[in-house]
Amino acid sequence: MNRNSDTTEFKEAPLLAHLEELRLRLIYAVVFWAIGSGISWGYHNQLFKLLKAPFNSFIATGGKGEIIALRLTDQLTTALQISLFGGIVLALPFIVYQVWAFVAPGLTKAERRWGGPFILGVGLSFGLGVAFAYFVILPYAVQFLLGGGFLEGVATQLTIAEYISDILMYLGIFGAVFELPITMYLLSKIGLVNPKFLSSIRRYAIFAIFAASAILTPTTDLVNMSLMAVPLVVLYEIGIVLSGIAVRQNARARKVLDASRIDDDFQD
Repeated sequence: MNRNSDTTEFKEAPLLAHLEELRLRLIYAVVFWAIGSGISWGYHNQLFKLLKAPFNSFIATGGKGEIIALRLTDQLTTALQISLFGGIVLALPFIVYQVWAFVAPGLTKAERRWGGPFILGVGLSFGLGVAFAYFVILPYAVQFLLGGGFLEGVATQLTIAEYISDILMYLGIFGAVFELPITMYLLSKIGLVNPKFLSSIRRYAIFAIFAASAILTPTTDLVNMSLMAVPLVVLYEIGIVLSGIAVRQNARARKVLDASRIDDDFQD
């Protein structure tokens, strides 16, 4: 009976330790997000002006409309929403590091060396996606949606909450989809895909990218859809290259491991 009790304790201890480690990493991630949000709160008016710039450009080109607050809490909740999004952008590298630190003990020494490039890659990819949406997609999208004249006799009057929510949603979507190469690298690293497979499904991937672009872009015209789809196709090709790197890394790691095992067997 004591032996069974010891075995149960041995099995539960690592699980409890992993759960405790996960809890701490989640706490650290939330703390970094809160710190980033606090910093963003200090600049929420400047950030609001940046987010409102596409609408201001529409007005500057002769468009008519205004952004208003309908509810008592609209300005406060919108300022908080902007700050929370800014907090994620600022804290993303630190949050990703918490994820990496949680899984790193299960990786080899060679794999752990990729921690820095991985964290940097995730942060840069998300930032590039947000910048691409802000500078390339949104100016055309806002102009198209508000100045298209789809219905006659309709005045443009947007609520501050809905406008900012839509803008942040598209910034977040583009930031996420720009993580495609990193995702393909990780899937190749764990052996789920390889460059040969990714190349073989290229035509289907391109079709899926254009279909997703048609859904995710705020407009339905071909130009705006292509502005998202073409960069994603390029990112997919970059992902294939990274997949090849991951496969070669895995092959080298297996050779080192096999050589180590042969050496151990020889010494025995």
